[in-house]
Order: sequence, then C-alpha cells, then structure tokens
Amino acid sequence: MSDLKLPARLQQGIDMIKGEVSRLTDSSGVYRMLSEKGDVLYVGKAKSLKKRVANYTQPNRLPHRLQRMVSETRKMEFILTRTEVEALLLEANLIKTLNPIYNVLLKDDKSYPYIHLADTIGFPKVVRFRGKPDKDGDYFGPFASGYAVYETIETIQRVFQLRNCKDTDFVTRKTPCLQYHIKRCTAPCVAKVTAEQYAQQVKDTKDFLTGKSRDVQDRLQLKMVEASERQAFEQAAFYRDRIKILTSVQSRQGIDGYAVGDADMVAMTKDKGQVCIQIFFFRNGQSYGNRSFFPTHTDEVGDGEIMATFLAQFYADKHIPSEILVNILPSEKDLIEEALSNISDHKVSILVPQRGKRKDIMDMVAGNAREALQRHLLQKQNDDAALGKIAELFGMERPPERIEIYDNSHTGGTNMVGGMVVAGRDGFIKRAYRKFNIREASASDDYGMMREVMRRRFGKIETDENFPDLLLIDGGAGQLTVVHEELVAHGIFDKLTVVAISKGEDRNAGREKFHMVGRDVFQLPLHDPTLQYLERLRDEAHRFAIGSHRIRRNKSIEISILNDVPGIGGARKKALLLHFGSAKSVQDATVEDLSKVKGISKDLAKKIYGFFHSGTI
Repeated sequence: MSDLKLPARLQQGIDMIKGEVSRLTDSSGVYRMLSEKGDVLYVGKAKSLKKRVANYTQPNRLPHRLQRMVSETRKMEFILTRTEVEALLLEANLIKTLNPIYNVLLKDDKSYPYIHLADTIGFPKVVRFRGKPDKDGDYFGPFASGYAVYETIETIQRVFQLRNCKDTDFVTRKTPCLQYHIKRCTAPCVAKVTAEQYAQQVKDTKDFLTGKSRDVQDRLQLKMVEASERQAFEQAAFYRDRIKILTSVQSRQGIDGYAVGDADMVAMTKDKGQVCIQIFFFRNGQSYGNRSFFPTHTDEVGDGEIMATFLAQFYADKHIPSEILVNILPSEKDLIEEALSNISDHKVSILVPQRGKRKDIMDMVAGNAREALQRHLLQKQNDDAALGKIAELFGMERPPERIEIYDNSHTGGTNMVGGMVVAGRDGFIKRAYRKFNIREASASDDYGMMREVMRRRFGKIETDENFPDLLLIDGGAGQLTVVHEELVAHGIFDKLTVVAISKGEDRNAGREKFHMVGRDVFQLPLHDPTLQYLERLRDEAHRFAIGSHRIRRNKSIEISILNDVPGIGGARKKALLLHFGSAKSVQDATVEDLSKVKGISKDLAKKIYGFFHSGTI
C-alpha cells in the first residue's frame, strides 16, 4: 500500500504519528493513542518507544484493526519508565482503568473473597473477607465465588466448631448462644472449652485449609477409637460424623489438587471469533473454585498475545501464586514472569504442563473453557435475536447498541436512590452503571424522583457513543409522562426510544404491560423469549437500585450512630471512620483499639466504649 493510495484519514493519522516519532527517544515507556475528542483508543508499552511507535507509520504491515485505529488517532501521550517491566505493569493498570476500545479488554471488576481467621482477642473467629488482606490474622484464598467461601466456612463450623460471633458479643456473653446448642461452636466465650482446646480447633482448621485434611482425619480417627474404647459412644459418634463430613468434602472436589499444589491453572479456547479463558484456583492442594472470562477485541490478535494481556491485567491487583499453569504460553513470557515476580515479592513461573496428572487436569480445565464458551455463544446468539425482536417490537430502525434501564428505591421516602444499569450486545456493562442520590424530590414522590434522575442524566449530555438507543423505565404511564416531558425539554426525546414497563395483574411476572408515547398499552405472550429478556433487564435495574439504597441507608444509620456519641466532633468522627472504615467497626472496637486513633485519648476511648456497650457515659 503506497502513501498515494492511502485514505485521507489514515494518512492524517500517520502524519501525526511521524511527527511524534521524530521527538521520541529509545526509552522504555507507555503510549496512549487518542481520538479527536480525546477518547483513549489504545494503550501500549514498549522497550523502545521510538521503534515501537514507528511501526504505526507502516500501514501495509498493520492488521485492519490497527489501520482503523491509526485512522482515528489524532494525538499521542507518553509516560517514560525506567524498565520494560515497569512499562508492562503500567500498561495493564491503564488498560483496566481506561478501557481503550482497541485493546484486548478483560472485563473483571470483581474483588475475590477470602476466609479470614481473625485473631483480635485470643480466640480466632472464622469470617468471610473481601478486599485487600491487610488486617491481623490468617487469610486463605482467593476463592472464585462467595458461595465457595460459604460452603467452606460451613464445613469449618460443622467440623471444627470455631466461633463466628462479634468480639463485643464474645466478651459480654453470659450463656452459650444457639451456635453452641446446634454444635457449630464450642462456646469459648463462657469457658465451655479451655484456651488450649480451642487452640487445637484452630490448628485443625488451619491444617484443613492448607491441604492437610488427611492429618486432621487421622487425629479425629484416633479420638474416635479412644472414645469408643472408653465407651463414650456419643463422643465417638461425634468424631465419626466429622470424619464423614471431611470425606464428603474431599469427594466433592473431584480433582486431585495435590498434584497441582499452590497454583492457578489458566486455559484458553477460541471459537467463532470469541475467546474464553477459564481459571481454576488451587491452594495447598485444594480447589477454591473456577471462573470464566470472555475478553473483548480479540479478533486479529494472536493467542500468545491474548494470554499475555489476560495475565498482566488479571494479576495486576490480585494474589499471585508461585506457579501459573497455562495451556498456551503467553508472548513475552519472561517479561511477564519478571513483572509478576516484582509485584508479588516471590518468584513466579509460567509453565505448560506436558505430562502426568497436571497435564490431565489442564485438559479438564481446557474442556471447561470450551463448554463455557459454547454456553456463552448460545446466550449471545439468544441475546442478539432478542435485540432484533426488540427493535421490531418498539419500532426501532436497528437493534439497540446501548440500553439504559432505570428504577428508583427508597424506604418511606428516606434515603431515596435512582439506579441506572446499562446493557448492550455483550450483556450488562457494569462499569457504566450509575446511582443518583435524590436531592430535590420530596419524600415518596416517585414521579419527582424519576424527573430528577432524567434531568441529571441528560441535562448536559450530547449525542455521543454513550448516548442510549433505548430507555426502559420501571413504571407505568405516570413515569412515562414524566420522562417524556423531561426529555422533550432537553430536545432529545426524538433521538431515542422510551418504553415504560409496569407490573400486570397481581404484579405477576409475565403479565407486564408496555407503555410508549403515541401507542396503546400492549403485552407480550407469557413465556415469550423477548419478554423474558426484557424482564432480565428490568430485574437487574431493580436489584441495583435496591442495593444502592441499602448501602445509603446503612451508611446513614452508621453516621447517625456516631452523631449521638458525646465528645466527638467532625474531626474526631472523620478520624474514627478513616481508621476503622465504618461506624459499625467503631462500635465493635475495644478501648485499646479506640485509643490508637489520632485525637482519641484513653479517657475518651473509655467514654466511646461505654456509650456503645452500656448506653451511659
């Protein structure tokens, strides 16, 4: 392709890039390619910025995807780094933050849960923890899901009977709670066990969580035999039941995790232009669950590059095991190993299992990836069909690319919140969700709440890539009228399609009524696939709005708790919240913990503790 035959926009992009190349050095770093509007199109890293960026001035060597990107590029920005490893880590973080449309994107906005043995008063408790493990105690994980954590904690309580109560309940308890009576706790709070006996329970729990279940079972078996020989048959039955539970847990795993040890197994598969990456978490020989990922923008990108991008983005903010086992080696493997080793403070190896049990397990993980991808493709096919039917149903010229769904939530007119969720061809776009804390509408004024949400969403917006094709409103004719009036006032009602969905007779799912300006109210047949798709969108908006409302309500309750404590002004309240994270944690804190906060003296700490635990000062 000669310069004379290049399209004008492509030539314009190349000319701009050539100007940047002339000013660049051979330093390592990260570059960003920006559109005319300033949107980030692509983030890349380079050992030599000058050489890497110069490649974009040779369009005949670029795939079509990158030619399109160069055509849209009107500006570049650069960050110099000391090493290529730093550039790789910075690139991964920027991609996750900026979501450039031409990068391979990993859609993973979740934090992963851990089991936390929290030791604050000498008798550790077992709790679920999500976030950065930065509190005292032992952590086990990450687990793939909250359900996997729930199952494991339930096993711990049934077998090892560790407490899960609040520290404040523990120190004030006079009689055993229900957990003791249903044999889920040994009640150390009222000295039903000694500190030494409870320490053994904790040790058994740690052994179980670190893959030493066989040792635990052997100890339980000895205790069962000893109890039987003493004719303490009830106690022997107790140990027998615990052994059965542990055996059942091991059989449910169905995977010989001991062959894997402490590693993540990552398998990738492709079909019909879509990629699925399946990851299994193994810790101390136990499977902590698995998750599937479907990276976007993977067309015209090699398998090794996709795997490299996944690993860099996924582990940028997560626990990194010493080994990552893959079915496809990432490009620049040595560089990624060095980068992950640097941020984890231990050596990280990326390996492809070649034989034995590890190879068999990797084949199983890859099989899971293929099955997950087929389910994903089928769901996407169904969703595409539903979008086509929606366009036909609502009289749209083409299937909607961006759907925004709105719902409001409040309790008796307090803590009012409006929720907006977004969906498109690839499902829900969670990073685009928004909540609106209602400030102007009066209590329980549902129409006023919807009017305020519309005004704040569309008051300053222009028709750009974030402009919706379709608005779905949870409500009836009244909500539709309010939305219509507000959008007309902003001159944008004719630029989109608006539909209100109200509950039908007896508020039963499947009997929803649809309201549109200029059309009679209509319904869809029960079990209609398009109706089910629309219900799914509506239910997600409902879930998000209620969740946002609960967070605001709980925060309001917590703040009001601190407002009632004498001797705490704004500065001290802020210091307490910053130190403990929430008012509830302040309420649960000991005098010693409270006195560690800047500005809180020992005497004031005693007053705060007394306020929460006796109701007097």
